[in-house]
Amino acid sequence: MDRGQHRRIAAAQKGNTMDFEQVSSLRERHPAWRLLRRDHAPLILSFLGSYYLEGGRGAQPAHEVAGALEDHLYTLNAPYPEAPPFPRTAEEYLEDWASAESGWLRRFYPAGSDELHYDAAPALEKAHSWISSLQVRPFIATESRLQTAVDLLRQITLGTEDDPQVRLAELRRRREEIDREIQQIEKDPQSGLLDPTSVRDRYQQFASTARELLSDFREVEENFRRLDRTAREKIATWGGSKGELLEELVRTRSNITTTDQGRSFQAFYDLLLSQTRQNELSELLARVYELDEVEPDLRLRTIHHDWADAAERTQQTVRQISEQLRRFLDDQIWVENRRVLELVRSIETAALSIRQNAGVLEPNMGLEVDDQGIGIDMIMERPLFQLQPEADVDSAVEVAHAQDISTSALVSQTFVDQGKLAQQLRAVVPPGASVLLEDVIQMYPVQQGAAEILGYLSLKDEDIDVVIEDEGDTVIEYQEAGEPRRARLSRVVVKRR
Repeated sequence: MDRGQHRRIAAAQKGNTMDFEQVSSLRERHPAWRLLRRDHAPLILSFLGSYYLEGGRGAQPAHEVAGALEDHLYTLNAPYPEAPPFPRTAEEYLEDWASAESGWLRRFYPAGSDELHYDAAPALEKAHSWISSLQVRPFIATESRLQTAVDLLRQITLGTEDDPQVRLAELRRRREEIDREIQQIEKDPQSGLLDPTSVRDRYQQFASTARELLSDFREVEENFRRLDRTAREKIATWGGSKGELLEELVRTRSNITTTDQGRSFQAFYDLLLSQTRQNELSELLARVYELDEVEPDLRLRTIHHDWADAAERTQQTVRQISEQLRRFLDDQIWVENRRVLELVRSIETAALSIRQNAGVLEPNMGLEVDDQGIGIDMIMERPLFQLQPEADVDSAVEVAHAQDISTSALVSQTFVDQGKLAQQLRAVVPPGASVLLEDVIQMYPVQQGAAEILGYLSLKDEDIDVVIEDEGDTVIEYQEAGEPRRARLSRVVVKRR
């Protein structure tokens, strides 16, 4: 083993080791650890774990969650009518569990809805998973996990092998094994069948992986939501130029798709959206659940649909960041709603200040609202009815001259075809070369304004890279609404692989 390998192993061991300060910080700050320290942790894990995690539910309206919790509390409090162990209402418990100090539920208003919703947080998943692992399992799958580990190692070594002869030798070896299995089955039709123990072993491994995958989606969604929240905070507190902020937001959007987590999620999402793959999963699950050797978990019967729903919620978070970019680029709205944006930013800045100060309020901080209540009017204070004289009303109104008003702006939508932009780049940039974006735009002038420029900046393709450099700048002139415009950006280089 050379010195470089020793250093890599030492660095990996150091990165996987937690010291005393890290453990102490997790104990005080991590929501999952705080959950386990609460006195009514059994209530939280038994209800939320059963309702969300074991029930396979996503975000639910507040009234449905509160109704289910009320039934759960009634069952627990019924044996102790004089001193119930959980005296608070379901709404109070839900607000406590979704607070910033707890963080076990996510409380939000979905797009297009004015009703409050609750969803399980990743911290709840971690705590519930650890508690579930403490239970005694009568049967533990080992053979299938070993085979899975070996198959993964084979995929890694074969997928990173540069010598094509080695890969061809491995494929020929697999073909010989398949030919031997075919010959064996032709001689003995019962050859190669799994015994009941092997079937249960593999089903347990599948069930565990399926639940873990559904659980991981909540954590991936939370990571993407954290990036979305960071982008919103930058917009609310930004004090520089609009061009600099736009460049920062484009980098944030690009980081989502270029990280290992983003690439892995996108590959899974594309694979899951395949209709052929959906039909194959449905057929395989139906056949497995007909086996007598398996004790089926009915919640996993439609697990692939739960995967699709969870992946769509995660993808929606990524779309919200793109929507922030689109709204930010709309110059007309920026001018018309300038005062509204200033007020919203002041409120967001104050909210961020309160959150960062951990609830410590400064003097005179807050909002003033009108006193709400029902006014009391005595009967004798009401005036008697008085007959009002008739008033002459002239309803004849002169008809103004008809004007031709264009209503196309009400339904017009701007859609930038990134596939067309990629074709234009391939027509200009040969493979292995690079050019400036302004040179491309000189050959293909901008037709759709700033949205088309953003389309170039956020373009990600298999053989095209759009790189924003720190040094130098790019000036792009274009027409929008019949008026000349000029965009100043950092130096943008288009590269072909």
